[in-house]
Amino acid sequence: MDLPVMPPVLPMLAKSVKGIPDPAKYSVGDVPGLSFEPKWDGFRCLVFKDGDEVELASRNTKPLTRYFPEVVAAMREQLPDRCVLDGEIFVAVGDRLEFEVLQNRIHPAASRINLLAEETPASYVAFDLLALGDDAFTDAPFADRRAALEEALAGLTGPCHLTRTTTDPAVGQQWFEQFEGAGLDGLVAKPLGAPYLPNARAMLKIKHERTADVVLVGYREHKTSTPEKPLIGSLLLGLYADGQLQHVGVSASFTAARRAELYAELQPLVCDLSEHPWAAWEEWAIANPDRTPGTQSRWSQGKDLSFTPLRPERVLEVAYDHMEGHRFRHTAQFRRWRPDRDPESCGYDQLDEPVGYDLAEVLGAG
Repeated sequence: MDLPVMPPVLPMLAKSVKGIPDPAKYSVGDVPGLSFEPKWDGFRCLVFKDGDEVELASRNTKPLTRYFPEVVAAMREQLPDRCVLDGEIFVAVGDRLEFEVLQNRIHPAASRINLLAEETPASYVAFDLLALGDDAFTDAPFADRRAALEEALAGLTGPCHLTRTTTDPAVGQQWFEQFEGAGLDGLVAKPLGAPYLPNARAMLKIKHERTADVVLVGYREHKTSTPEKPLIGSLLLGLYADGQLQHVGVSASFTAARRAELYAELQPLVCDLSEHPWAAWEEWAIANPDRTPGTQSRWSQGKDLSFTPLRPERVLEVAYDHMEGHRFRHTAQFRRWRPDRDPESCGYDQLDEPVGYDLAEVLGAG
């Protein structure tokens, strides 16, 4: 492989902002404005293609090639002969992205990978250009990179796609509200005059944020916790469904002082697991579809996932972006205690449900 941009390359990153930013406030060099595009919920993936040689690299430069043979085959057929692209690998089931299904592809057995490649094939959506032919584009402004990318990938209909973009913030706002129904994660805004800056937070991301009242069900100690100085690492959260308290996610990201305060504050609620709603899970020793606390998966081998059960008597409000099945997709953020809420009243019915949207519509104008 001999390309103008060679691996390893760390991808350009984004910093979070609230609301759709005003393009008039962003100017790089003599180029003003922003380009808005959907934020895809998949695996970030840099593609290095030189003829039939194709290498896929993750956000942290680890190889992804062996996990997506059907994507590699499509890239050999559909992408320019020599190119370096930044984009996302995703799996769609019906008209929605399904991140949990995508996660199953990271598997040690080639036979399992090949089976899933047929049953739930992955696709690739490109959103930036680092090199084409003998030319590197990393120093070019995004407006030029996008124009070259559109010309190079014209006519793609899948499984390789070109993401949609707009410079109209009103259209961006519309996409932000609609595209979540197809499983997308928000919007990304890129300054039109900015070069490609590896590992720099040179883009903007706008994500959904919602709140929910959840039940405190247990905690895990922090990795630096000691008997002399115990510290809370994360809080385990639950919601009721059909009378059963389900695991909905965790809340973390506390200061060291707050971790110590929480540990002392929660000790009166500690109970024996046999008296806890999750007592039936004590004997489970393998991964399970609900990712029950304390059980192992290939993502957590070697980690101590044991937890301290708490009587489910306290309610807290957390902020979250969106759901993945019956759980929060990412770590929820602690907002406040809710002593006015009855734990049994905290169910899934309070969660905001995105209006359905056909993924084909998101990709159709690409």
